[in-house]
Amino acid sequence: MTKRHDKSIAPKKAPATPESSERYLVPALIRGLTILQELSGERHQLTLSEVAAALRITRSSAYRLLVTLDHLGFVAFDSDTKTYALGAEVLRLGYGYLASRDLVEVAMPHLVRLRDRTGWSAHLGELHGRDVVYLARVQTRRSIASTVHIGTRLPARLTTMGRIMLSELSPGEVRDLYRDAPSAETPGKGSATTAELIDQLAADATAGIVVMQQSGYEPGVASIAAPIRDVTGHIVAAINVSAVALLTSEAELNGPLKAEVLAAANGISRDLGYRSVIYDDKHAQAAHRSAR
Repeated sequence: MTKRHDKSIAPKKAPATPESSERYLVPALIRGLTILQELSGERHQLTLSEVAAALRITRSSAYRLLVTLDHLGFVAFDSDTKTYALGAEVLRLGYGYLASRDLVEVAMPHLVRLRDRTGWSAHLGELHGRDVVYLARVQTRRSIASTVHIGTRLPARLTTMGRIMLSELSPGEVRDLYRDAPSAETPGKGSATTAELIDQLAADATAGIVVMQQSGYEPGVASIAAPIRDVTGHIVAAINVSAVALLTSEAELNGPLKAEVLAAANGISRDLGYRSVIYDDKHAQAAHRSAR
């Protein structure tokens, strides 16, 4: 009688656990990556002996690893100081990783948290020429909300997000940008000239945030915006909260709401690789600590 083999009752291979998968690890690769981690710490330059001591390996083993990393561009050797430092290839990989992260995807958790902590609509926008384009919106749960939707384009100089992004431009760049601007983009009486805009943007740059008790575009709407910076420190976007002006006070706008917007913007910037976050005041620091 022929014996049948029932595959359905054959013992299944157990999934790999962290312990069982350790046998697949490559020790030399681990040591090489550990060298990169050591060089990215507080000491950015290490001698051969220091690398060997940090990894607890012989100098000859450390030397072979460093020569390999140097050949691939991940470390660079300084013949004058006889030290090793991170190479340009590490930066290229870092940029590649950051570029792969979608701005909206990175910002959304922060925008949701900002909406929940303030109770008002939160937005993300980019600067396109003289316009700010809204990329994301987390709507307030209140019955009264902003009418701005994703994809909306508004004159940058009339919005808080637009102003904080324009504030990074030099006076010459602002003049070139608004040389042929239509009159519809000007705020109105007494503040329509490019010179006045340049003065306003200089003040915005110094403050690092823009607070408007009355929106230049939506009557009855108050708004606060802060910049989003990438790994290079440049402003790549901005976020804001929009509130009903009659339901908010000047003290609230320049106090807790301002601190929450700053904390959220700094959080997004950190996620994009920016590390030199400077808080505007003690309120922003407190808001960031409470949001963690």
